[in-house]
Amino acid sequence: MKLRIGIIGLGRIGKIHYNNIMQRLPEAEVTQVAELRRDGLPTDLPFVEIDELIDNPDIDAVIICSPTDTHADFVERCARAGKNVFCEKPLDLSLHRIRQTLQVVQETGIKLMLGFNRRFDPNFLKLRSLVEEGKMGEVQLVKITSRDPGPPPLAYLKSSGGMFLDMTIHDFDMARYMMGKEVVQVYAEAAALLGGEIEEAGDIDTAVVTLKFEDGSMAVIDNSRKAVYGYDQRVEVFGAAGMAKVDNNTPDNHQYFNEEGAQASLPLNFFMDRYTESYLTEMEAFIRACKDDVAVPVAGEDGLQAARIAVAALQSVREGKPIQL
Repeated sequence: MKLRIGIIGLGRIGKIHYNNIMQRLPEAEVTQVAELRRDGLPTDLPFVEIDELIDNPDIDAVIICSPTDTHADFVERCARAGKNVFCEKPLDLSLHRIRQTLQVVQETGIKLMLGFNRRFDPNFLKLRSLVEEGKMGEVQLVKITSRDPGPPPLAYLKSSGGMFLDMTIHDFDMARYMMGKEVVQVYAEAAALLGGEIEEAGDIDTAVVTLKFEDGSMAVIDNSRKAVYGYDQRVEVFGAAGMAKVDNNTPDNHQYFNEEGAQASLPLNFFMDRYTESYLTEMEAFIRACKDDVAVPVAGEDGLQAARIAVAALQSVREGKPIQL
């Protein structure tokens, strides 16, 4: 029997999940969709009101892709209705609110999976498997570069919670994922070097963050909201027995050489191109967890820990000192 799924929010990410389920994941189907802004969307989609979707006894699980400030409320309502939930990150911008929601999740016993899709990228999965196999020995240092081709629009910047919570949170989660350890100290330097709408929104666009883990090992993350050459996503894991790294994905891997030098393709220019397969793989994992009644691979606690690091990074920038967790 197929897992019957409802989706709340059919924006950019919601459409990815809808299409993946309906076209590539035969063990599930989207039976209802709730979206407040339906302009420009196909009229033949199974639209219903949010309350109707959550209360529908024929819906097994709900995917939440609505704006961030609605996530916690919708997760709690779904939990009380007995629905398993996949929710895009972050769960909320407030750590207190996140903890309240996770308490409801625990009390109701539903499954909650957070949308940290980069964990499911084939390249990063390979790095993690090398770590688990002990190929690097004891991991001592992780280096993450994460730079977007361009900043998001002003409306998004004003409501996203800032770069650490809307962008770097993926890197905080990736650092924990690669290390398999918890962060105990956060130190961040950041600035709005691009100016313009980013500065207007009171946000930052460039940052370097150093994380210290419980055993003294470290991670270094550098971010920018504007890399003119494309979507720059690289990870390096260094340990006592070796090093492994993942470089950027490009449209092809050709290299052209002549008397003037060398030329190669630029990195992919959009996150949906870079992480096409990871969105599919993470949804496969969620469907499998629901159907087989096993633990989800990215739980609510993972979302809480990543958010804690993000909040500490912002505090570090404001106070100019390392923040202890």
